[in-house]
Amino acid sequence: MAGNFLPPAELTPSGRPVLRPGEVECTLLSAVDLLSEELPSFPHLKSGILILTTHRLLWLPGETIAHVNSSYFIPLSAVQQILSNKKSIKSMFHSPRIRFHLSTSEDGRVSGNGVGAKSLVFTLIVRDKTDTDSFLEKFWDVWRSRAWESSRSNSDQQSSNLGSGHGSLEIRMPVVGVAGILRKEQEMWENTDKSLQEAFQDLNALMSKAKEMVMLAEKMRSKLISGPSNQGGGANDEETATKEEMQDWLLSVGIVSPVTKESAGAFYHQQLSRQLADFVKIPLERAGGMMNLIDIYCLFNRARGTELISPDDLLQACSLWEQINVSVMLRKFESGVVVIQSKSHSDDEVFERIRKLVMQRDALSTGISASDAAMTLGVAPAMAKEYLLTAEGKGLLCRDISPDGFRFYVNLFLELDPHELYRVKEHSRYSAWSRAVLNP
Repeated sequence: MAGNFLPPAELTPSGRPVLRPGEVECTLLSAVDLLSEELPSFPHLKSGILILTTHRLLWLPGETIAHVNSSYFIPLSAVQQILSNKKSIKSMFHSPRIRFHLSTSEDGRVSGNGVGAKSLVFTLIVRDKTDTDSFLEKFWDVWRSRAWESSRSNSDQQSSNLGSGHGSLEIRMPVVGVAGILRKEQEMWENTDKSLQEAFQDLNALMSKAKEMVMLAEKMRSKLISGPSNQGGGANDEETATKEEMQDWLLSVGIVSPVTKESAGAFYHQQLSRQLADFVKIPLERAGGMMNLIDIYCLFNRARGTELISPDDLLQACSLWEQINVSVMLRKFESGVVVIQSKSHSDDEVFERIRKLVMQRDALSTGISASDAAMTLGVAPAMAKEYLLTAEGKGLLCRDISPDGFRFYVNLFLELDPHELYRVKEHSRYSAWSRAVLNP
């Protein structure tokens, strides 16, 4: 079993890997085998998805349904050497292979921190027709960057910049003739190059600080979400409202490692679908289990920052939810409005709240509008109108169209007996409506 040799990878409910603080996805390969020819007891992991991040190599099973117990990772800190591919006639007739040395224990285990006593060769066999050389190049670049280590490059660069500030003490030669003009031009180019380097250093520092702020915001949001469940019922409404507002603000901070076409490749829409399913969980809970697709599109793009997606990408990602085991689904009303809905969401609960609303004394005589239902259900008026139209289709409501718009009333025709039209049954909807109209 591979779990005896490799540490397990933690996955989200939709099958996306849970990234560590500061970890970012770099690229992805499909149909990849993982094996070790020097360790016969190591199982042959076949046709999985290989994800390269700045900290780890993650191997996930290729099935659409995520298997938490069969996903593993290799820390890049355990990689001792990456072997270069040797081009030969034999290599032209079999799948590309990527070999690398791993630091393991005496029994072949790879620890999570990458510390080991001996070195073993592990092999990646790429079955899919992808650019293996490009992946190998990124593998080299990520491994050499050693992003998992606490780097002080920014402070070192700043100190080096301060230390190199003795240029102002140099003796400047006078500008004389053609040589002086050329010297002046060269100084201008050097100053411009120095300014650009400083600007990019500041930009890199800003990007690193932005990642730290996103990670801090995620920690605060998780604490806010788990806070009410751990505490008793002593919190007042004002404190609860403040926490909800803080959650909304933190929700828009951003996604640490958004899925891109460059990193996911051919699996872009599948990985985007899984990441979207994880993202919409909290907004759906806040919205009562259903949200308009346009609202999700705006929230998701705002969280992705500069890595924006198109409406077609969003629709295609949502359509893949039927093939993977996630807790959300795409729903289309008869009017054509498309929404994202949680699978645990029940229309019967919504219809019961609408029934109580239309049975109120004022609603029995004047009816309700989409705005009234929106205030009661806590959703947008467009979504409330779809609920009312669906309730009408089930025979729960009747609709009146006037210049002021749609008004919905309780359906009394279900209780009318064609043989006894003038008989009013006690404790019925018709009797409640009669009392409300005759005794306003």
